[in-house]
Amino acid sequence: MKESHKLISRRQFIQTSSWLVGGVFVSPFLQSCNAGNVSFGWVTDIHYADAKVKWDRYFGESKDKLSEAVSLYNQSNLDFAIETGDFKDENAEPDKVKTLQYLKEIEAVFKEFKGPRYHVLGNHDVDSLSKEEFLTNVINTGISPDRSYYSYVLNGWRFIVLDACFRNDGVAYDNNNFKWYDTYMPAEQLTWLKDELRQSTEPVCIFIHQPLDGKGDLFVNNSKQVRQLLEESQKVHAVFQGHRHEGGYQLINGIHYITQKAMVDYSGPENNSYSIVSISTGGDILINGYRQAESHALSDLVEVL
Repeated sequence: MKESHKLISRRQFIQTSSWLVGGVFVSPFLQSCNAGNVSFGWVTDIHYADAKVKWDRYFGESKDKLSEAVSLYNQSNLDFAIETGDFKDENAEPDKVKTLQYLKEIEAVFKEFKGPRYHVLGNHDVDSLSKEEFLTNVINTGISPDRSYYSYVLNGWRFIVLDACFRNDGVAYDNNNFKWYDTYMPAEQLTWLKDELRQSTEPVCIFIHQPLDGKGDLFVNNSKQVRQLLEESQKVHAVFQGHRHEGGYQLINGIHYITQKAMVDYSGPENNSYSIVSISTGGDILINGYRQAESHALSDLVEVL
C-alpha cells in the first residue's frame, strides 16, 4: 500500500505530538501565535585588520565589504543588524594597541547602520583583547557592556546571543590564552540559557559564532548538550552561526542551523558575503544572500506520514 504524506506546520506538529524528556513523555510547549514579521541584516567573520593576506583572507578589504552591506541595510527598512563573530583580527605579531584600533575602525563602519545593532563574540575578537575590552568598544543596543551573552525581544520574537569563547576548563578567552578549537559553553551560561528558554513567551532564534550542528574542531565541544536544551524548549526555530568560512546548513530535530560564508575570504567586492533575513509570523525564514552568501527559503512545514 502506498504511503500517504502530508505537510503540516511545525506548530501543528508540536501541538499534536509528545516530546521525550528524560525518558518521560510530556506535552510540548505550544508556540505563541502573536509573533510578527521581523527582518535583519546578517554578516559574519569580517576579520578586519591592516594585516598581510593569509589563507585567502583579505583582512584589509573587509572595511569596504562591510560598508557595502550596511549601505544596502540602510535602504531596506530592517529591524536590526547583527554580526556573528570574528569582527576584527590582529597582526602576525600581536599588538594590543593596533588590534584595538582595528576594532574601533570596523565598529565605526558598522555604526553607520541606522538602527539597532548587535555583536556575537568570536575567537578572534579576543585574540589580543579581553572580552571586557572588546565589549566596551562596541555597541549592543540596549545591552549592558558587561554582557557577553544576552537576549532581546523585537516584534514578538526573542533573539538569544550566546558566547562559546570559553576553554573546556571553563576559563574565558582572554588575550590569546586559548586555542581556537578549544571552545565550550560553561555550566553557568547553560543554566542561564535554560532559564531564558523556559521563561520566554516568544518564539526564539539563536546567534552564536562557533557552530552547534556537529562535532570536531570547528564546533562547540559540548554542542550536543546545548542542542538538547534548544530542542527540549520547543521554542527555537533557527540558529545563525559563523566560524566555518565555507558556510553550511542543517535541519536537526526541527531546528534550522544556518552557517553563513565569511566576509573576509578572497579579494574584490564580488567575493563579499552578507545577507538579509526575513522571518514571517508563521516562522518561515527567507535568507536573501548577496555576492557569495547563499540564499535559503526555510519553511516551518514538516512532512509526516
